[in-house]
Amino acid sequence: MAYVSKERKAAVVPNIKKVLKKYGVKGTVKVEHHATLCVTLRKIPVGLFPENQTREESHRDVNVYHIDTHYQDRARDFLSELLDAMKGEEWYDRSDAQYDHFDTAWYNSIRIGEWNKAPELV
Repeated sequence: MAYVSKERKAAVVPNIKKVLKKYGVKGTVKVEHHATLCVTLRKIPVGLFPENQTREESHRDVNVYHIDTHYQDRARDFLSELLDAMKGEEWYDRSDAQYDHFDTAWYNSIRIGEWNKAPELV
């Protein structure tokens, strides 16, 4: 069953912060519904994401399963490194959708901005 404890979150936060700092991004880390580790990107450097992915009037949820196909260049590198940092050493996924069996350590979510506030471009 997917579950993120305070200890698991504390174990991955330092690596997440390193990746954010490396790319000049400001963000927050939180646990939602005890099952999802969520990183919200609040300030991002101009040029990290294509313009259409950082519109002033909206936010964007990153599909963590398709980072390689939906993003290019530096954005793809950043999001891939961030997802790896979020997974840490304890993460696993033994799910099998064919048998409707879902067994993962926890779910990961990356958001660019919030539902009511677009990310700040710096």
